[in-house]
Amino acid sequence: MLSPMAEQYVASDKRTGLEVAVTGEFPPHHEDRIRIARTSTLFTRLMSSILSTENETERRERFLAVETQLELADALIREDMGEVQRLMQQTMERMGITKEQLDELAKRIIEEFGDNPPEGFGPLGSN
Repeated sequence: MLSPMAEQYVASDKRTGLEVAVTGEFPPHHEDRIRIARTSTLFTRLMSSILSTENETERRERFLAVETQLELADALIREDMGEVQRLMQQTMERMGITKEQLDELAKRIIEEFGDNPPEGFGPLGSN
């Protein structure tokens, strides 16, 4: 019996010519395939934008920012809230916001709103 062949989607960016290929066994549903194509195209465009950044320091900072956001998205999809919290804290620290400042902010929010957060805000998470 023949094993299924891997499929491939290739996305390219017209501005820079960067090309990214995604290879694997894709789900058969049409909507899934559209999402694979769209996500691959967005990733390729993002990589192309970063690579076209001439300043090396800015380029590395942009890579780091995107890496962190992709790690965060992965942790959210896996529902690993400990990792989500760690990545968010790490991001805040890079922005110059300390854990102590975040703890103080959380304390003030709880003091201000208690169990009745303003409209549009869900329940406050716990550590």
